[in-house]
Amino acid sequence: MSNDTRTPAPGRGDRAVLVLEDGVTFEGDAYGARGETLGEIVFSTGMTGYQETLTDPSYARQIVVQTAPHIGNTGVNDEDAESRRIWVAGYVVRDPARRPSNWRSQRTLDEELVKDGVVGISGIDTRAITRHLREHATMRAGIFSGEAAQRPVSELLERVTSAPQMSGAKLAEGVTAESAYVVEPKDHGWEGEPVADVVAVDLGLKAMTPVRMAERGVRVHVLPATASFEDVTAVGPDGFFMSNGPGDPQTAVEQIELLRRVLDAGIPYFGICFGNQILGRALGFGTYKLPYGHRGINQPVMDLTTGKVEITAQNHGFAVDAPKGEPTRAPHGDYGRVRVSHISLNDDVVEGLECLDIPAFSVQYHPEAAAGPHDAAYLFDRFIELMGSASTKKVK
Repeated sequence: MSNDTRTPAPGRGDRAVLVLEDGVTFEGDAYGARGETLGEIVFSTGMTGYQETLTDPSYARQIVVQTAPHIGNTGVNDEDAESRRIWVAGYVVRDPARRPSNWRSQRTLDEELVKDGVVGISGIDTRAITRHLREHATMRAGIFSGEAAQRPVSELLERVTSAPQMSGAKLAEGVTAESAYVVEPKDHGWEGEPVADVVAVDLGLKAMTPVRMAERGVRVHVLPATASFEDVTAVGPDGFFMSNGPGDPQTAVEQIELLRRVLDAGIPYFGICFGNQILGRALGFGTYKLPYGHRGINQPVMDLTTGKVEITAQNHGFAVDAPKGEPTRAPHGDYGRVRVSHISLNDDVVEGLECLDIPAFSVQYHPEAAAGPHDAAYLFDRFIELMGSASTKKVK
């Protein structure tokens, strides 16, 4: 008779199978909802912040592998979500917590995955999967549990290889806010009148981003991804912002054209992640898909202006193809000189753009950093300074 009184790990005993596009398979235990899910498999190196990861809309149509071995130990609460639901297509963990232990926990991670219908797998070697992706690049994958896991692997692999690729995917419109709303400074500790009004286009906006602006006195008018130039100018903004989001920036044709009209109007611009890629394409640079992307809260970036190194939070699979070094003229339009302002210290990827003749800049990483480091929080202050120093008048 066993003396082990521990609560069994969630899903222990139900078989699940992870099938990669190249035919490699991993067997483990079902976690979260049972069934089938398909998507691009990626890994995140964050040691904490799994709730923020799961609710980040940039992970839409992606199966996330957590490299940290122990997941779920602080449970789930109603305060830390970055959006209205979990967006990941599937979830892969090694050792799910048997029970959460945190004073803020309101339910288990397993319960939250079930509620949002997220199919996961646990009890497998996530480091081995990560190494495989590092060597062979991100690829399509599927998680199959319950009755779905009983089918032949050949059939499961056929399901995986028939799934759409991330290249060419247009996803922002599927994760954006259904309608416009306003985030007021007074609701986030600011006393007095707002210092500026900013229009933020939600391409997969994380909740902490407008909060970081509101904490600094900025009233943020959040508009859906389908917003027009007329919708933007109707607000009379002091500045314009484009958020992070999922999908291939090459497909963001409407948002690229919108940003060009904003830049032509002289409205100061700040972009994060997808917003950085859209600025790059609006200026005439290309974008390309990274072999396995940057995901996690421990990514080193250098500010080329100051030489300062920042530890940043990131989540992206595409990057801007712009020349590093001396400033160059923007290939498209009359936007003047542009320079690469930040680079990744891991692989020299472009991590920021700065326009020298118009009021616009962007970064590839996440300065709102929830959960994560706050090294880059100064970028919100830079945006406020840019709006205050812009020579153009407020659009009416």
